[in-house]
Amino acid sequence: MAVQNPYEMKTRIIAACFFLLGSIITAAAQDTPTQETATQILEKASAQAKKENKKVFVIFHASWCSWCKKMDAGMNSEACKKLFNDNYVIAHLTVQESPKNKKLETPGGAEVLKQYNGTNSGLPYWVIIDHKGKLLADSNNAKGENLGCPASPEEVAVFTEKLKKTSKLSDSQLATIAQTFTIKK
Repeated sequence: MAVQNPYEMKTRIIAACFFLLGSIITAAAQDTPTQETATQILEKASAQAKKENKKVFVIFHASWCSWCKKMDAGMNSEACKKLFNDNYVIAHLTVQESPKNKKLETPGGAEVLKQYNGTNSGLPYWVIIDHKGKLLADSNNAKGENLGCPASPEEVAVFTEKLKKTSKLSDSQLATIAQTFTIKK
């Protein structure tokens, strides 16, 4: 067996370490799912809305937002889920996360929120758009205040009026949604 030059041996060991490290990094990158961008989410939702003759209901939310969770709970309740799904393609964009959860934000979500004038409105903020991205309704009342997740009878009345203008929901279906969202005192 030939004795190898110590310099050549170190070089081979270092090269092997770099190869191994590169393989580990590549494998880890392949196992990490790529987060969809706001553009991708909205393009997918818009294509589905066009195909199904629906509108897109975009909800801007964050993990810390309890009203965002109430909005989702109301829309996904047994009484309302089918009503919303029959009329809208629902798309969620995560924005305004706390510093420790910034990685949860939808890439490009803040820009879309700004595009629809919701940056300083609080969360949840929602918009209803057509399949081309044209704004049909947003979560602001006549005074420009964000309804967020509507809860009072006045907020729910504004919410259901916006739903009526952007969907095929009947008056009885809108009453069901109103009953679900209105917080009883």
